[in-house]
Amino acid sequence: MMERMREGVSSIWVKIILSLIIFSFVFAGVGSYLANSNQPVAAKIDGEEISQNQFEQAYQNERNRMQSQLGEYFSTLMGDPGYVQQFRRSVLDRLVNDALIEQRANELGLRISDDQVKQAIRSMPEFQRDGKFDNEVYASLLRRSRFTPDQFAEYMRTDMLRQQLLSAIQGSDFALGNELAQLQQLEQQQREVRSLTLNLDTFKATAEISESDSKDYYEQHPEAFTRPEQVKVAYIELSGDTLKNTMDVSDDELNAYYQDNLAKFSTPEQRHVRHILIQGDDAEAQSKAEAILAELNQGADFSELAKSKSDDTFSAKQGGELDWFERGVMDPAFEEAAFALENQGDLSGVVKSSFGYHIIQLEAVKAPTAKPLDDVRSDLLADLREQKAAEAFYQLQTKLAESAFEMPDSLDDAAKAVNAKVQKTDFFALNNAQGVLASPAVVQALSSAEVREDGLNSEVIELGSEHIIVVRVDESRPEQLLPFEEVADQVHEIMAAQRGEEAAEKQADEILAALRNGDSTILEQHELSFSEPQTISRRGSDPVIAQEAFAMAKPESGKSVYGVTHDQQGNVVLIALDKVIEPEIDSASVNGQLAEQVAQMNAQQDVAALLDVLRADAEVSYPVLDASAN
Repeated sequence: MMERMREGVSSIWVKIILSLIIFSFVFAGVGSYLANSNQPVAAKIDGEEISQNQFEQAYQNERNRMQSQLGEYFSTLMGDPGYVQQFRRSVLDRLVNDALIEQRANELGLRISDDQVKQAIRSMPEFQRDGKFDNEVYASLLRRSRFTPDQFAEYMRTDMLRQQLLSAIQGSDFALGNELAQLQQLEQQQREVRSLTLNLDTFKATAEISESDSKDYYEQHPEAFTRPEQVKVAYIELSGDTLKNTMDVSDDELNAYYQDNLAKFSTPEQRHVRHILIQGDDAEAQSKAEAILAELNQGADFSELAKSKSDDTFSAKQGGELDWFERGVMDPAFEEAAFALENQGDLSGVVKSSFGYHIIQLEAVKAPTAKPLDDVRSDLLADLREQKAAEAFYQLQTKLAESAFEMPDSLDDAAKAVNAKVQKTDFFALNNAQGVLASPAVVQALSSAEVREDGLNSEVIELGSEHIIVVRVDESRPEQLLPFEEVADQVHEIMAAQRGEEAAEKQADEILAALRNGDSTILEQHELSFSEPQTISRRGSDPVIAQEAFAMAKPESGKSVYGVTHDQQGNVVLIALDKVIEPEIDSASVNGQLAEQVAQMNAQQDVAALLDVLRADAEVSYPVLDASAN
């Protein structure tokens, strides 16, 4: 139980819960994720459809995220068609789960207000600079993600709606005090054990193996002594990362790039205003606002009227004063009116927004300001070098592809064309390839008839983003059964290990049988003895002994219980369990972390059960996967 709890914290359902709660698809080109145009359908959930475009965007987004985390290892995984199919299915499953959770939240009448969305956006660290919301960062990220502010707000609202339901489910779980006390008692239980190790090397040394035995084993197991087919490989590898630091950027290029991207390094225009809010959307509220506007036009003090008549109680205390703001932050109607004012003291008309009716007075304007070139020089250089490296890489990729194809019998000309070095390997088996050569795409190319049999250069193989390779087989040698004389020592070692292990296990069985019958003289006969008693916990320093000891039955009437296991070196280890030490646990002092783990396990099961029920009740189909299967 305790092992299961510890594993549960990092289990797949924890990951599912986290993936449902976090913004999995934000900031990676998913602006049209919200749109559902007339496109092929990837999945159907009752009457709701997930388009092929939504699915492909989500798939590519998740692929990019995994690539950035795992690098070459993920590229290797994606070379396996079976893994790709499984990966695509997991992304589509997540989209379906999101849709089911959203549907259920709507059925329950859950809602997310505009204020909640706004606050969530302003508190996101992605949009902050020096711990504060930065509209420049916000607008830049949204542009790069192809979101409009309204689209992103709606995306956030939907995601927060799902989170609201999941948080309610998770927050409802708890563990009883008695249950926690019992679990903690199991967790803190200790056991007193002794151990006896039968060293495998001792039994190997005494194993008698004749040459005839070795030859018989060799003939009966030819596959163990057969050298697989092997190849020597030559290859050229190009990576965009290695090009970045070689790119020169002139001052003229830097200045031109700075001017072309000045908006990226400029703070937007900001407005400082006061406002008076009359809540409501009826004629009475509008009439009240118009009456206040009339007072202002007759010379009444804006600050005093705001304090006495504004329904925005927070700003009213400040005479209606609001913080500085830029475009894209306020209600659209409010913002349009505020930015239409030209001079300090100018008044707007009565402005209707989603909050009610406003009257706005302009206090001050901050013009846009650009950061000096010197302040952003390092960022500009990095951007330009990355752009130049990308351009250079694709030019070299084209040259490499052309040269390798035009001169297919050697990589020398291709290496000269791209100013690269031809790297060479010694003989190796394809199933034991290392490094970049272990990529499934590379192994597949080396296995092709054109490369392996005809001795031609491969096509350009993509290993990852801006990372390619061209390979060729310089030499190959066929599968061969190695002569007995060459592998005699290896055969002897294998047989010695097998017979040594058999002898050690036989002796262990004899000792256990005698000890369980109360006969300890067998230890003297073999000149063996157990170690001194030691008290161990579940997380003892020797996990092999701890695992076996805590799986053994409790001793009764003071009689030791015996068991056997193997250590990490293959030695046979006998264990004597002498007694179990139970801790005294007060339910009032139960470990808070344990309570959290139990609640988390319950939450995992609740979310899993909810998704199972929702899927069972809904009509879910995957046309895109069904089509690919056919």
